[in-house]
Order: sequence, then structure tokens, then C-alpha cells
Amino acid sequence: MESLNRMATELVDEAIDFADELTIGVHQQEGDAAVLDFGVEVPGAVEAGLLLAEIQTSGLATVQTAMDEVAGAPLTHVELSTDHPALGLLCSQKGGWELSVDDFEGLGSGPARALVAEEEEFNRVGYHDASDFAVLVVESEELPDENVAAHVAERTGVPESAVFFPTFSTASVTGSVVAAARAAELATFRLSELGYDPIEILSVTGKAPVAPVAGDEEAAIARTTDALAYGAQVHITVEEEFDRFEEVVSTAAEEYGTPLGETFDDADWDFSEVPVDVFAPAQVTVDVLGGETYVFGDTHEDVLAESFGL
Repeated sequence: MESLNRMATELVDEAIDFADELTIGVHQQEGDAAVLDFGVEVPGAVEAGLLLAEIQTSGLATVQTAMDEVAGAPLTHVELSTDHPALGLLCSQKGGWELSVDDFEGLGSGPARALVAEEEEFNRVGYHDASDFAVLVVESEELPDENVAAHVAERTGVPESAVFFPTFSTASVTGSVVAAARAAELATFRLSELGYDPIEILSVTGKAPVAPVAGDEEAAIARTTDALAYGAQVHITVEEEFDRFEEVVSTAAEEYGTPLGETFDDADWDFSEVPVDVFAPAQVTVDVLGGETYVFGDTHEDVLAESFGL
């Protein structure tokens, strides 16, 4: 398969070519790194969010919107489907690069992670990318600066002129869309963390509601997490049986049963203090190829209605 970063770069080029239509801001740094504002100084947009989710998965997923209801209210939902979950979701889409450069703080996802390949997912999948380009999607309240570009270029081994930073804040339309697109990735990551070989995960489809945009980053993080933990549904096809499939679903309803903002406040927004199995989709169907079909968990529209202010 072609380099993940090479495939993602083609999608970034598309974003630049249609920046006006997608309401994306494009900025060139002095070192020629490109910053694409998908939702920091601009409000973001649904189509921009769909393209950004494709960039995060290096083009290895189909991403689209659908209309569905939450507690009787019609809301946009995002559906993502992939036949390459190990590469597209674990080695690309997952947010795993914590950026802390001078005063800049952000979370990096996308295929640039595979050029460094220090996270455990890359050992499990057995993948390390090699490319002349680096695409790092950054979730932050501010746009990356020259120091961030220099840091990422050094870590990935590419020149600054070959670094691309599609960037968004959680509290944006784009942020709500790309968060909803993470349902399949959360299920895949959770299954891998439980000890299932990610190479034996054949296909994954996930759907979740797009949370209304909150007024600040913390409220947005809480709402978009609720959208997944209480509202996401995932279908997985796997090769082999496993005795821990039931642990893939979120335990948020069991642990709390209320919107997670208060829980995060109680933990002082230290997510290590929140049970890791909360960060998972609400409901999962697992099809074992030629074997059994299992259904675990359930959605909780009453909690989502409270979280979303419906």
C-alpha cells in the first residue's frame, strides 16, 4: 500500500484547492510549513469536517453524513466505514501525539504519527511509514507556529516545507463533526487494547450524532465525548472469536449515567482519573466471520438530550 502520508497529502491538496468553498483558512509559515485552519479562527463547517476525517484516516475510510434523531430531535450524524481499520484508524486517525512546544498545546492525529511510530499501536500493527511529507492534524485552540513546525519536522525527518497542519478546535462545527467520526476508531482501539490482534479486525463502521457546538473547549470536549459514550453505534467484522468482546462498549452509563462534564470537572480534567473504558462507543455489534454475532451496550438518548440542551 502507498504511504499513508502520501495519500493524506493528496487530500490536503484538495482542501487547499477548495479552501474557499470549504471555508478553510490557509496560511504559509516562514519555513513554508502549511497551516490549514479548519476551525480555530474560522467557525468550521460540516463538509470541512468530513474532509478532515478523511485526511485523518489517510483516505482509507468513507465518511458521510446522515439524518437521525436524538430524543425526537433531528440531528446530523456522521458515519465512517473502513476495510482498513488497523492502518486507517489506529495508525492514522487516532489522536496520540501530545504536542507541547513552548506555550503551544495540542493533540496530534493523522499519519505523521506513523513517521515516528513510537506508540504501541504501531508495534501491534507492524507499520512504520516512510514519506517525504508529514500530515499532522492538530486539535488546539490556536494555530501551530514556527516552533511547532520545526519540532514536527525534526521528529518526522522531513523538511518544514513538507509539513502540513490541518488544525481545528473542539468547539467548532468541524470539531463536532470529526469527533462523531471517531466512533469506529474508539471501538478498534478498545478491542486492540483488550488484546485482540488488530490485523484480524476486518472492517468497522461507526455512527454518532454531531454534538451542538459548545461555548468553550471544555464544554465541547464533554459534549463530544457524550456523543460517543452515550450515542455512538459501531459494527465490527472480525476473523476470530474473543472472550472480551463485551468490554468494547463504553461503561459511562454504568459508571455515571449523566453527562460527563461534571465527571471531568470532578477529576480536574485529568483524564487519567476517569476510567478508560468510558471512552468507547455506546453500542457495538461484533460479527465473527463464519461464526456468531454479538450485540453489546445501548444508546442513552435521555443523557444526550441533557448534554446537548435539547
